[in-house]
Amino acid sequence: MKRLFSILAIAAVMTFGNLQASTAPAQLLTANVQLLIAPLTTTTIQEAPESADAEELSFHQELKKRFIEGGPGFMGIVLLCLILGLAIAIERIIFLNLSTTNTKKLQQNVEDALHSGGVEAAKEVCRNTKGPVASIYYQGLDRADESIDAAEKAVVAYGGVQMGQLEKNVSWVSLFIALAPMLGFMGTVIGMIQAFDKIEAAGDMQPSLVAGGIKVALLTTVFGLIVAIILQIFYNYIVAKIDRIVNDMEDASITLIDMLVAYKNKK
Repeated sequence: MKRLFSILAIAAVMTFGNLQASTAPAQLLTANVQLLIAPLTTTTIQEAPESADAEELSFHQELKKRFIEGGPGFMGIVLLCLILGLAIAIERIIFLNLSTTNTKKLQQNVEDALHSGGVEAAKEVCRNTKGPVASIYYQGLDRADESIDAAEKAVVAYGGVQMGQLEKNVSWVSLFIALAPMLGFMGTVIGMIQAFDKIEAAGDMQPSLVAGGIKVALLTTVFGLIVAIILQIFYNYIVAKIDRIVNDMEDASITLIDMLVAYKNKK
């Protein structure tokens, strides 16, 4: 009986030892797997905000999204105002830059030619020079043989013609500046009317019913104001450029009359 208990005790000890021996590698393997998975898990957690940031829309995409949400009707008209206004403004800026001349240099060249070669030499200088000031000089010199009064009247009359050329189509830019925010405000009113129509149809004041209409209303207003601000900057630059050229034309006209009087007296 004692021998039986001894055999069972020995068998139990051997079985427990085998279980511990087989459990140790498994625990070691589990620890190694956890060590391998930990960096991957950390990397995944760290990359999650980056992927979330990548999903954020860029400025261009956000602008496009808001434009589409504003509705194709009024937003398309506002965009058309911006395109036409910018086209006219850029054309005027190019024309005004080409019309700008070195007035002081032109006056000196005309005076030198007038004293050295007469009126015809001075007219040749004006023909070879671009800009409204040179054109005014040419018209005044072309009437110089008649009288000083005739030359002065020609300068004043042709100065008005050149001023009209400088201000051509500028009124359209000012029209688009006024039209864009007005269209935006009209979209605002229509969006609010649609929101109240939904409230009336539902018979209940729910935020989800009016949110869409109010959102469209605000977007049309914002885009209309943006278009007006952009065109206003170009318009002010064009007006300032025209004023500068007109002042040069007036000063040059007075100088031309003085040169013609000195030339007549010298003869």
